[in-house]
Amino acid sequence: MMNKPDTTLLRQLPQVEEVLKSATIQQLAETLPHDVLADAVRHEIARLRGEILAGGKPMVALENIARRAAMAATGLTKPSLRRAINASGVIIHTNLGRSVMAPDAVAAVNDAIRGYSTLEYDTAKMARGSRHAHCESLICALTGAEAAIAVNNNAAAVMMVLREFATGHEAVVSRGELVEIGGAFRIPDIMEMSDARMVEVGTTNKTHPRDYERAITPETAMLLKVHQSNYRMLGFTENVSIRELRRIADAANAKRAMAGLDPVMVYEDQGSGAFERLEVFGEYAEPTIAESLAAGADLVSFSGDKLLGGPQAGIIVGRKELIDRLKSNPMARALRLDKMTLAALEATMRIYLQGDRDGRPAREAVPTLRMLTEDAETVRARAEKLLGMMQALLDPAAATLSVVPEISRAGGGALPMCDIHSFAVKLEPTQGTALDCCRYLEQQCEPPIIARIHEEAVLFDARTLLDDELELVAAKVAACFA
Repeated sequence: MMNKPDTTLLRQLPQVEEVLKSATIQQLAETLPHDVLADAVRHEIARLRGEILAGGKPMVALENIARRAAMAATGLTKPSLRRAINASGVIIHTNLGRSVMAPDAVAAVNDAIRGYSTLEYDTAKMARGSRHAHCESLICALTGAEAAIAVNNNAAAVMMVLREFATGHEAVVSRGELVEIGGAFRIPDIMEMSDARMVEVGTTNKTHPRDYERAITPETAMLLKVHQSNYRMLGFTENVSIRELRRIADAANAKRAMAGLDPVMVYEDQGSGAFERLEVFGEYAEPTIAESLAAGADLVSFSGDKLLGGPQAGIIVGRKELIDRLKSNPMARALRLDKMTLAALEATMRIYLQGDRDGRPAREAVPTLRMLTEDAETVRARAEKLLGMMQALLDPAAATLSVVPEISRAGGGALPMCDIHSFAVKLEPTQGTALDCCRYLEQQCEPPIIARIHEEAVLFDARTLLDDELELVAAKVAACFA
């Protein structure tokens, strides 16, 4: 039962103008607009009123309200999106921006934004060009595709393909592939929004070729295969490969041609977007884009900021006649990439093609690939280095420090079952708690340091730490206990 509101507290709430006259707010009056300060005060009073009406008993002193309003107002002057240090061990960390850009990609972005650029200008023809051209030839060279287009993320890519080729028609998909990934992105919802009619086949754990064969009707536009992001089904399971879907589609298309029907296409939403098969993960290694195309997919879509290690993008590759239709779709303009993303994507692709400016191959030059494939002993050496730095700065009475074996994760819906062996610095506080330490590192440090708590200890996984971040992490941890 909700407590009755304390009307005495309601009467004690000050007027907005009273709070604006306080010394705390007046200190900000010269640097922030009056309307901004007034809104901050108004929102804080409204928050307290709501809490009181809900039965709470908050502090309603004028100076307390002024202090909180001042904090809210000054918060507007500080960047919300800023650099963070990832010590969590999750490599493709969606909450932390997924992939870390390669230095060449960062340099390309800086070069593209410092002035004008050739975003839609072809200097060879001295005429207007296409922004699709910057990356298309590189993507095709690396995947074997006939053509390619990049949009702002893979969810957009899926929507665009379904809208262009399956609106008002059927898309056949296995029940075991009707996934939901981050942000409540569900394949059935996207298909509904695209006006494609979803036809489910098979069962949750087993789908056979005959299930697809029986589902094809004159209204079928595509056979859709979806990457099982963030999970794997083990045990009594079976699914149908792209190669087998190609065989089924070809058999159906031979009959449809005689009936004057459009062909059924094979489309794979691969999601993770691997350009190299990472043998270090054995049976868990994701298929590459080139392998999916070679197996017979007409179109494949995937993310730019997962296993590829580039910027956020949704890339669609496949047959030229189909990609040309996508380029002509009005959604291509609505979902197009900006110049900064294109610059980073092109630079990342060039690393895969020929290495970076220092001659390093993609597995060394692209941070995501390096973190995924780096030898555990190399990670141990980085952890030992961080341990030494912390020991040199931290009072031994404040915490116990050690290097411990850990398990890192790929993250981002890639390699969900794969344990990536790693090493971390383990900090067991004797002063304060692990939560106190993490709260300080995230809320009081610039840049914020995101570590992990396990059994009342703070873990700093060295696999996701960059070499030039170690000294800063050690200094901030020491400051936490100072």
